[in-house]
Amino acid sequence: MQSGPVQSAGLREAAFFDLDKTVIAKAAMSAFRGPFYAEGLLSRRSIARAVFTHLVYLNLGANERRLTRIRESLLKLTKGWERDKVVAVVEATIEDAVEPIIYAEAMDLIEYHHELGRLVVIVSASPEEIVRPLGHHLGVDETIASRAEVDDEGRYTGSMAFYAYGPYKAEAMRELAERCGLDLEGSYAYTDSYTDLPMLEAVGHPVAVNPDRVLAKLARDRSWEVRHFVRPVRLRDRVRDRMRESSRPTPVQMGGVVLLAAGATALGWWLGSSGRAGTDWIAESIATLWE
Repeated sequence: MQSGPVQSAGLREAAFFDLDKTVIAKAAMSAFRGPFYAEGLLSRRSIARAVFTHLVYLNLGANERRLTRIRESLLKLTKGWERDKVVAVVEATIEDAVEPIIYAEAMDLIEYHHELGRLVVIVSASPEEIVRPLGHHLGVDETIASRAEVDDEGRYTGSMAFYAYGPYKAEAMRELAERCGLDLEGSYAYTDSYTDLPMLEAVGHPVAVNPDRVLAKLARDRSWEVRHFVRPVRLRDRVRDRMRESSRPTPVQMGGVVLLAAGATALGWWLGSSGRAGTDWIAESIATLWE
């Protein structure tokens, strides 16, 4: 990675992340099948179909034909659902649904790009009702997602208003760049699927993450960076671990403890404070360092 952002004409750089199998370890929609079933939105049969689809997606990867079938199946499945109910279910269950499947490596990169002042964007073909709250949960700045048509009663019609797939992802990225003043040549994109080739080609720093077979070959041929994310983590565990690390003594602090102990021992000897009194004084002095 470069050491800092190199911007063109004062434009801001960005980092664009695909969602499924890039930031999280499974398809976002499948992560919510449990909550949707509990709320009566899904039947046992539809869950079984979703599980099968997910297994195909994980093992065979995504291509245009499979994604088209998945999209059509999803639209048929959700036709008649109340959009507001879907939003409420996602917001109420998002922590339990996606916390165990967030890649730690992805969170490291999100934090890295934020530290360098880059705009961080999730770009996903998943529904915006899932992507937006998930983006907020992850702390990203913007989201680009698919939008289903909704009728006057707030129910899904079974048609798509905008499908954030393939070239449409790249178009939405360029629109966002124009609106926010982004330097795409200096920006990064991360994805696992060759169907996102337009997304990768839209930026100056394309990165293949857990790439499917076609994307892996393409990345080799074009000398693109390849990364492998393998450590799903809960954000709450991540925060806890960071707090533990921050409370651990640094080498400088440890050196201070050693010096303090040595100095206390010498002073105790000089004062004639050998035995228990000297030992207690040293212990109290060391403990004071951590108060």
